[in-house]
Amino acid sequence: MQIQQEAQDAQVVVIGAGPAGSATALHLARAGVDVLLLEKDALPRDKVCGDGLTPRGVHQLLRMGVDISGEGWRRSHGVRVHCEGREIDVDWPATGRYPDFSLTRTRHDFDELLAHHAQSAGVRLLTRTKVTAPLRDAAGRVVGVTAVGQDGEPVEHRAAVVVAADGAPARTALATGWARSTRTPMATAARRYYRTDAFTDDGYLHLWADLRCADADAWLPGYGWLFPLADGRVNLGLGGLPHRRHGNTDLRATFRDWVARLPEGWKLDEATAESPLRSAALPMGLNRRPQYRDGMLVVGDSAGMVSPWSGEGIGEAMEAGEIAAQAVALALTRPSGSRREQALHHYPSEVTRRWSRHYQLGNALAGQVFARFGYRPLFNRAVMSSPATTRLLARIFGHLRA
Repeated sequence: MQIQQEAQDAQVVVIGAGPAGSATALHLARAGVDVLLLEKDALPRDKVCGDGLTPRGVHQLLRMGVDISGEGWRRSHGVRVHCEGREIDVDWPATGRYPDFSLTRTRHDFDELLAHHAQSAGVRLLTRTKVTAPLRDAAGRVVGVTAVGQDGEPVEHRAAVVVAADGAPARTALATGWARSTRTPMATAARRYYRTDAFTDDGYLHLWADLRCADADAWLPGYGWLFPLADGRVNLGLGGLPHRRHGNTDLRATFRDWVARLPEGWKLDEATAESPLRSAALPMGLNRRPQYRDGMLVVGDSAGMVSPWSGEGIGEAMEAGEIAAQAVALALTRPSGSRREQALHHYPSEVTRRWSRHYQLGNALAGQVFARFGYRPLFNRAVMSSPATTRLLARIFGHLRA
């Protein structure tokens, strides 16, 4: 494909080497686009996350050509739901489009793996390069970024298109005055690693729908999880929305009370803990729309692409990166002007086409049900005794219906 050449440092600058940024850069490079990927930290680096990928996320890894057969990956064939003394195993559905398994891998090296995979496709990666502001022309269009490089010196990187994949803080978007919608949910998650052999042969991810808040007489407006990892550890965490009646939940106290009630044989205590309890925000529900304006696209957490159903965002981030790359690659075959803009606007249009129903219903339930009653209504006895209903929930929570 012939790419329109312009006077610039790169045809596209991508900010952030997380799953969203690396996926965008990879797909662009494969389309013949000159891409500069900027990451503020050295790699590998830690990231607060559940470390889990649904079958939709696994599908994106396969599309990117990532080898998921080596060390560091662990497969699970479903979710074991715990609710009010009951347990039910919900297997991922076997469909013709998505794999029937999920994966776990720590974000400590997952992001590095994706960034280096993008490098192997021709992406120019600069780590320890902190973007400080977007560059804008006289008309207000974003035409690059200013940054501080590894040597501490300021530098400018100009490009025809800028992709902001700089995570939940979304500093680049905010610097252009692009605020997030306050109508979409903003959750908080906390996780800690433990080393235990209790889940060596466990083939499931675990989800708790019946946790109580430590600081209020209320159910946690979210859920707890335990995800076994390939290295003999587990990722134990919980997440919640601001409660309608009680405000923000004390996640640390709730986590501490929950861990104390878990079976002693699981060996989840201070002696086996291998990290502090760390927390992070989860921007949900597509909180920046449309996801393109004035020469800049937002992808992943910077666009609030975390699912309001499950809190999963990695798969959606990588998929959005592919959609964005397709739109940008087409746009760069056209001269600057209305026809290029038309191609760039296809990105938010395609996101809406694929995801609107999933996010609209999820946002409504997050506000009216999850934030008030937690996840217990979805996993009551009637639901959990119906195989057809649990299969439907697996499709919805895994975002496997589109």
